[in-house]
Amino acid sequence: MAIDTSPSPTTSPTTASAAPASPTSPTSPAERMSTRSKLILLVLCAAQFIVALDFSILNVALPVLGDDLGMGQADLQWAVTAFALPSGGFLLLFGRVADRYGRRRLFLAGLVLFTLASVLATLAWNPAVFLGGRALQGLGAAVVVPTGMALLTTTFAEGPQRERALGISGTLMSLGFTIGMLLGGVLTDSLGWRSTMGLLAVAGVGVLAIAPGLLTESRPAARPRLDMPGAVTVTGGLLALIYALSTAAQQGFGRTDVIVSLVAGVGLLVAFVAVEARTAEPLVSLPMLRRRTVAWGNLAGLTTFAMMTSVIFLLTLYLQEVLELSAFRSSLIFAVQGLFAALGGITAPKVITRLGTRTTLVTGLLAQAALTAGLLGLDQGPSGAWLALAVTPLACVGHMWAIVAYGVTATSGLPDGEQGLATGLVTSSQQVGMTIGIPLLSALASARVATLRDGGSDAATATLGGIHLSLGADAAVVAVVALLTAFGLRRRAA
Repeated sequence: MAIDTSPSPTTSPTTASAAPASPTSPTSPAERMSTRSKLILLVLCAAQFIVALDFSILNVALPVLGDDLGMGQADLQWAVTAFALPSGGFLLLFGRVADRYGRRRLFLAGLVLFTLASVLATLAWNPAVFLGGRALQGLGAAVVVPTGMALLTTTFAEGPQRERALGISGTLMSLGFTIGMLLGGVLTDSLGWRSTMGLLAVAGVGVLAIAPGLLTESRPAARPRLDMPGAVTVTGGLLALIYALSTAAQQGFGRTDVIVSLVAGVGLLVAFVAVEARTAEPLVSLPMLRRRTVAWGNLAGLTTFAMMTSVIFLLTLYLQEVLELSAFRSSLIFAVQGLFAALGGITAPKVITRLGTRTTLVTGLLAQAALTAGLLGLDQGPSGAWLALAVTPLACVGHMWAIVAYGVTATSGLPDGEQGLATGLVTSSQQVGMTIGIPLLSALASARVATLRDGGSDAATATLGGIHLSLGADAAVVAVVALLTAFGLRRRAA
């Protein structure tokens, strides 16, 4: 199926991709990126990287943080959930708001909010202030991520340049989560937990010092109306589901608030679909969702992010609770994964050029599934650490191929006026995947651990059993989605 790369007639002259590509244009796929384009890409990717860091940098620091602020063990989950709720729940809304009011303007405002919230979390003197800072960080992230991605896709034309840009962006997004695990341990041990939040604040200031002078405003000429009923239902639905899954991972699915939130979340999302079907200018165009590239691309993206972040979480449990390695020694293994993830991001555009987007996406998913299944050989001996060190980095390469290919798939062939929405969907898949994968597989592992402990197994054996079950489920889900995506994106007969 050929992709139309001609500019949309509704594109504003202020949009970077408004003019058709020409042999001498710096955005022509045939030309190398200009110095300015490289700097723009650096700024946008740096912002995405900072947000990804925030998803994992506190994981190792939670016990120390709890002792310092007087937060009980049961309350520590809110250090993560307070960020995850707004960052995942408001993405689609802010993607559309940016289409109406300007992506650059919203991007800078979101980055300011994120940076100030990081300062507040760094200086927090009690749990309420800290959690408030985390929630504001999440809200800022919900603005930065979709607007940054929309600026990226409207700056770089479809073809090799956009594939390269998405490859770098996806690599840094995945690297941010992995490196956050490493930095969290190092900073907490050396400077204390507050340094993790302080690092985010300093990084935010650095990006803000450069971004205003580089970025130009980007929005469609015809401003879309805001679909408030759609915004309320989809945001409420996502918030309810993220809360339910995050809480269930710590407290189980039997709690009344978890059950009520799950039912409310599903109900609101069903209502959202009904609202969008009747709205003249919907928040999410249902015809867009019916595009094979958008639907299957985003399903693949949500799956690869949800399952790979879960693998990293499960490996953290394995290395520290089964093998009893220190947080720092465990983080060194994740550093190797980060290097291979970078390799995957660098090679992905070349693989796409050679194999095509669909084949690269499916191949990446199948590689991730097969290598995750290889971790079922983890045991309680030192050979398990070597197996993790050998297998997981290779799985990260497949993961990165899938990330880049799904980003290209889900944003191709769309006019500039829909890029904010399309990239909002792409980033929602990333953020929601990173949010729901760990709670789901953590809850599965916890249930298995409890069963094994009741049967008389010791703590290490029971934990390993729970990890094995979750890894098996992880690999199966990725493999099934890979096959479904291959079928869904198959070429139609001419």
